[in-house]
Amino acid sequence: MPRIDLDRDAFLAIDVQNDFCAGGALAVPDGDAVVAPINDLIARFTHVVATQDWHPVDHASFAPNHAGAAPFSRISMPYGEQTLWPSHCVQGTAGAAFHPKFAFDRATAIIRKGWRRDVDSYSAFFENDRVTPTGLGGLLRERGVARVFLAGLATDFCVSFSALDARRLGFEAFVVLDACRAIDLDGSRASALAAWEKAGVAVVTAADIEDAR
Repeated sequence: MPRIDLDRDAFLAIDVQNDFCAGGALAVPDGDAVVAPINDLIARFTHVVATQDWHPVDHASFAPNHAGAAPFSRISMPYGEQTLWPSHCVQGTAGAAFHPKFAFDRATAIIRKGWRRDVDSYSAFFENDRVTPTGLGGLLRERGVARVFLAGLATDFCVSFSALDARRLGFEAFVVLDACRAIDLDGSRASALAAWEKAGVAVVTAADIEDAR
């Protein structure tokens, strides 16, 4: 069981936003259920980062911006295949705001992603072109962080991409699975867990994590 090191560990709360919760434009099933366990986890760490999808209204990943395209269909973009989503987390809207019960005020940094019109951004670390950084990797290194614990929405997209990129950058990564919920689009949840195993991402529950001594 991992024990929290207050100096070397960071907790990443991924996209705990209204549009991914009940009644939102891209609601994840049971998405609201992550808020309470994430708040409990936030209270246990010194380094806490919250991420926030922050799209322009004309974002290229939005189905309504492609004539005749259905939500959840796929198109080819210069950086690869892209799922087209319902318009969500548009900058400055209520849907883009954090869930009202999410304790983001304890975050020591907020990373906004997906604000470039022509490229989507699932990961907290990189845009979907896999090369354009958000700056989070450098921030964590400058703070002396070596391990990251991740939870939030959705398991199989933004949490998964963030965990895999954390490993790619040399951080140890732990996904707190009971504080995540999945979209599970065409088996994407199972695919994510398989990718984690291959990359060395550890799967834990909140109860597995021991507090610092």
